[in-house]
Amino acid sequence: MEDTKTQEKKPLRCAIYTRVSTNDNLERDFTSLDSQRESGESYITSQKSEGWILSPGHYDDAGFTGANTDRPALQKLIADIKSGEIDCVVVYKVDRLSRSLLDFSQLLEFFDKNKVAFVSVTQHFNTNTSMGRLTLNILLSFAQFEREIISERTRDKMGAARVKGKWIGGRPPLGYVIDRENHKLIINPPEALIVKKIFELYLREESIIAVTELMNHKGFRTKKHVSESGRTFGDVQFQCTGVAHILKSVLYTGKVNYRGTIYPGEHEPIIDEQTFETVQKVMTAKQPFESSKKREKILGLLSGLIRCKTCNSSMYSTYANKGGQRYSYYCCLNASKRGYTICPTKLVNGHMTEAKVMECLRTIVKDPAIGINSWEITPMEKQVLILKSHVEAIHYDAPNGLLEIILKKNQKSHVFKVELKDLKRVNEPPHSEKIKAEPQLRQNLILAHQIQTVLADGRAKDLKEIAGWLNMSPQRINQITNCLMLSPKIQEEILFSPKDVIENIPEYKLRNITDEVDWEKQDAVWKELL
Repeated sequence: MEDTKTQEKKPLRCAIYTRVSTNDNLERDFTSLDSQRESGESYITSQKSEGWILSPGHYDDAGFTGANTDRPALQKLIADIKSGEIDCVVVYKVDRLSRSLLDFSQLLEFFDKNKVAFVSVTQHFNTNTSMGRLTLNILLSFAQFEREIISERTRDKMGAARVKGKWIGGRPPLGYVIDRENHKLIINPPEALIVKKIFELYLREESIIAVTELMNHKGFRTKKHVSESGRTFGDVQFQCTGVAHILKSVLYTGKVNYRGTIYPGEHEPIIDEQTFETVQKVMTAKQPFESSKKREKILGLLSGLIRCKTCNSSMYSTYANKGGQRYSYYCCLNASKRGYTICPTKLVNGHMTEAKVMECLRTIVKDPAIGINSWEITPMEKQVLILKSHVEAIHYDAPNGLLEIILKKNQKSHVFKVELKDLKRVNEPPHSEKIKAEPQLRQNLILAHQIQTVLADGRAKDLKEIAGWLNMSPQRINQITNCLMLSPKIQEEILFSPKDVIENIPEYKLRNITDEVDWEKQDAVWKELL
């Protein structure tokens, strides 16, 4: 019965790896390598009942250090493991395989990945057993600790070098090349002229997009890099982000920025400090007041679907705040990066484009969910999901005035005639014009009651969602809904009084009334206004 079980054991092909650091005494009949191999063979023989068999190959490294893995016999062993010829690696001691904890852990991970066991004869280390695997995990934990210590030391060393103004490596920026002998940046005169041109143009134009367009129009290119493998990077047209990075980089003044602190650098400046500071002041002045905060992301209905066909670039959803109202757009990514002059589409009105797409989609897809009545009361999140379940992609060809909708179900393309001017202007329906003719106080109060109804019906979860629908800022929505705090008498007079009675009452004076909670006091202030 026992013989049957032994025969059923799957053969475990074992390779013995041996290593010595020097070539001394290798001419003897019996060397350290032979001793290590003999111990390994004896151990494999003792495990014969477990199906262990000796692999015929010899993996002996004589005169090689264990501090690295650059050893011919070890590399041959790794190659044979990859080809599936070995099931177990046997060594006399762990340090024969490697003296580097980092290399050792990586080799063990490689063995584990290829389902190869590892055995140390004299240290009773065998990853085929639970105790061996526990030891493996302990060693790997120490290896991780070593890696983290090395990483910390490297960061500290790099930080110390930066504080001293040294160049710590990487691709040199436009305007500089690396002095390999002294390990520092030196000025590249032709590229330095390009950097100076960027600063000069910005002081004249005060627009990053304008500078980008002019640089590309004049034929200037970004810095060219060639890797050791021969691959080429850069040498392309400028983008707005790249131009902005150059204008903001203190490196061009001969300094370095390390963790927000500026230190003198070892390299020569390309731009004088006065010019650099003037550029920073202009850039800061042109940024909106909320520039210190991350701009709120806006999700458009067509985000991730619509593309500018001319530029073969995606169009992203963005917005602008004017007069307390938010206006949404879909902007060509290529235009925003390289300048509006290179793109015929540039940007289109968000609501007009979404409405036109839905209008066209309803002619080719019969789904009650996208019907006009159903669509208007569907929350934005659900609208996006419904649209993406039907549409694979949307391409807009501005020069030819063509809107292409590709359906997801059959990948069929449908093309519609849509001129660019139809997506640039908003045609107000007649009833909207009538509402606009009403006094602002009346418009605000009517809108406030509509917002209250939408929230009560559960069609919107909060005011922020409604603000997105109406392209208004949350602050403006709060101002409008505060009209609901007015007394019933005041609300009635705002709704039904003749236009000339309330049209000259400024909105800000009404806000003072809403701050008062006593309706009688509100009525008294309102009476004075009238």
